[in-house]
Amino acid sequence: MIFDFIFRSNKSKDEAKKRLTLVLSYERRGLPPNFVEKLRDDLVYVFSKYSQFDIDKIEVDIKRERENFEELWISIPFKQ
Repeated sequence: MIFDFIFRSNKSKDEAKKRLTLVLSYERRGLPPNFVEKLRDDLVYVFSKYSQFDIDKIEVDIKRERENFEELWISIPFKQ
């Protein structure tokens, strides 16, 4: 039980760090703080018209590949 708490807190710390990094990257790019969520919602709306896509698994993220290089990453999987 104590180990669950330790591992959970590490995950929380990592998740908080990731979120802070995203917030800072949004501010640098002039993007609103909820940009990723709004974009995902828009993509779900558009792709829900097509039965071939698994809209529950659409992912949108801003990934930092190198020091000064970020990219918008979007995954829209097909249904299996």
